[in-house]
Amino acid sequence: MTDSRWARSPRIVEAMRRAAELAERVRGSTSPNPPVGCVILDEAGSVVGTGATRPPGGPHAEVVALREAGSAARGGTAVVTLEPCAHVGRTGSCAVALREAGVARVVHAVDDPNPSAAGGAEELANSGVAVAGGVLAEEVSAGALRGWLRFVRNGRPHVTWKYAASLDGRSAAVDGTSQWISSPESRAEVHRLRAGCDAVLAGTGTVQADDPRLTVRDESGVPLRRQPLRVVLGDRELPAGARVFDDSAETLRLRGRDPGEALRVLAERGVVEVFLEGGPTLAGAFLRAGVIDRVQAFVAPALLGSGRSALGEAGVVSLSQAWRFYFERVTMCGPDVWISAVPMEG
Repeated sequence: MTDSRWARSPRIVEAMRRAAELAERVRGSTSPNPPVGCVILDEAGSVVGTGATRPPGGPHAEVVALREAGSAARGGTAVVTLEPCAHVGRTGSCAVALREAGVARVVHAVDDPNPSAAGGAEELANSGVAVAGGVLAEEVSAGALRGWLRFVRNGRPHVTWKYAASLDGRSAAVDGTSQWISSPESRAEVHRLRAGCDAVLAGTGTVQADDPRLTVRDESGVPLRRQPLRVVLGDRELPAGARVFDDSAETLRLRGRDPGEALRVLAERGVVEVFLEGGPTLAGAFLRAGVIDRVQAFVAPALLGSGRSALGEAGVVSLSQAWRFYFERVTMCGPDVWISAVPMEG
């Protein structure tokens, strides 16, 4: 299987970006399956079908798109963010579905790293379908598939640590007040980020101090229909009336303080993406364990001078031991600076 010029034509690249957008819309609702998007082009290159992976047990993106395309898929091109699966599980093989629909060409962005599902591209090529991979691979890998790829390759959920802080790195003032350091725009963005995850995790200290709900709400404050699993980690006793235990979403109470053990339990439940909203102690523990895969920081234009730091003990005693990240995105969010950073390799 080799790539070719036709697979990188402007029309196919545009279709791949559209497929990536479709995948992003379902991120957080497909786990443990990957959030995948698919666009079907007819022989003339017009879009005749689109689809994204449905919740577990439902059809994959290719099948959804093929159903919409109908007979117009014959002789056309399927553009999909992840290599079509070759195995039969709760649903049938997507490679077989594409072949039986009569598509002439299949373009995917990312090879499937899951050994039980990989091989669809080879199967299609062997049946006479023109196949090309790697189109917008880096862009797609950094999007909706990011967490799932981590989950498959490393056997644990992808962890995003979110925090809001002042310019001098304080997440709360001396008297403990922390609501609200960030702006309404930043808080709305946090809810959108939560919505794309399978679980929101906080420590018992944060629950005691802030009594958060850890739910996802829209801009009007109305809870969304789909809510991530709420996870509370730690040994402190909590009041039965804490809002995190209300009936607005499921809550998992985990004893202990070991990030690795918590992630193991969550992985067994099929949790692919974790949104870490704990305080400085919990954040420090996850950083020391080396399991923070992304940081989403909202820095407010305010100075507190003293108070609680956003990050606690991180195992660093010398500058040479600093945990190094690189900024993958820096933008304004209302009056705040929104920074997305990922660890530097090596």
